[in-house]
Amino acid sequence: MNRRQGRPFSMVPHCYYEGYLEKRSFKDKKSRKLWTCLCGNTLYFFNDKRDTDYIEKMDLTGPITITDDNTVDYNLDAAKLNLQTKDSDIKFSAPNAEARELWKGFIQSVSELSVPSMLNLLPGQMLMLEEVVKKEKERLRNVQQSSPSIDVEPAKEMPDCFHPVSRTEAELLLERQSSRGNLLLRPNRNCTGFAISTREEMNGPIFKHYLVSRKQDNGFTIEVDTPVACASLHDVVVYFSEATEGALIPLAREETYEQNISYIGLDNENGEKRVRGASMHLTLPTQQPKPALPRVPSEDGEENVYVNNSHHKDFPVERLLEPDNKTAGKSQKTPTPAPRKFPPSPSPAAASRSTHTREPRWRTHPDPHVQTISELRQRFEKKAKCAD
Repeated sequence: MNRRQGRPFSMVPHCYYEGYLEKRSFKDKKSRKLWTCLCGNTLYFFNDKRDTDYIEKMDLTGPITITDDNTVDYNLDAAKLNLQTKDSDIKFSAPNAEARELWKGFIQSVSELSVPSMLNLLPGQMLMLEEVVKKEKERLRNVQQSSPSIDVEPAKEMPDCFHPVSRTEAELLLERQSSRGNLLLRPNRNCTGFAISTREEMNGPIFKHYLVSRKQDNGFTIEVDTPVACASLHDVVVYFSEATEGALIPLAREETYEQNISYIGLDNENGEKRVRGASMHLTLPTQQPKPALPRVPSEDGEENVYVNNSHHKDFPVERLLEPDNKTAGKSQKTPTPAPRKFPPSPSPAAASRSTHTREPRWRTHPDPHVQTISELRQRFEKKAKCAD
């Protein structure tokens, strides 16, 4: 495994594995051979292994999928793999099959924080992956422990010149915004403290970086030959400005907002695109709530009373008001079934009379067999009387 030694590489976390890979995305017409470094849980890409400034990076946090690509390549020794993250889908080509297995092992180890089992690696290489997992867990633990101290009360503790950027990004920001300021505050390499980055001109741009560490008594120290103690980060920025007699000007964050709503539309006269202002005289329609129909008691109190409601006398009977004819003609009315009507219950005396006068059902509708038996019985009785 190639290790980076003797070259500045302080803008990124510790490098676990590095080597040449051919990288190609769906936007690229052809693959590019880049020096790739796995630092923390991020892949950094360089044009050459001697470069110290990366040109691209790929975040490996979150779920990833890494698979082999067995398509034939012009280089018969090359071994391809596909790496899919939440943001991108990249095709890589390693020099050989062994290098592909190592890349798969290191990438999966830092992403899943566990050594993958389905790999064709030697025991010594598996021990390397276990060591990487331990280092990555320790690094993440340190970041989590230090992040609350950086983010506590940002409005009170963080100066306006604080920018959450890396060393390289700080130099680019100071280069682009040189007319607004030449000093900014940023997190340090391991996100355990802060750093001051400055830019000055003398036969060309000169960049300097100063470490600002946090003390145990909630203060800060500028780590130089003669350490300077400050009570807050605001005091750190003020000290740099006053110690340099105003030569270092803090680069404040600029947050500009548009004052008018505009959009790009076609000109009705020539058909060309131009910036047009939105109309500010529009009135948004207000949706009024629909009034609920009032309920009034019905004229006959037993219109909506059902037989199985034993307590209907204790509750008032209500019905919906019918809409006016004008309203009914405008809106379509859905037919509703008429309410049930039951005859009034009879008095106890009338009920007893109806019980005596009412005949059983078998008498009202006699059975023909019963009629035949009664006729035969009457004939036998007549014959018995005539014999006597």
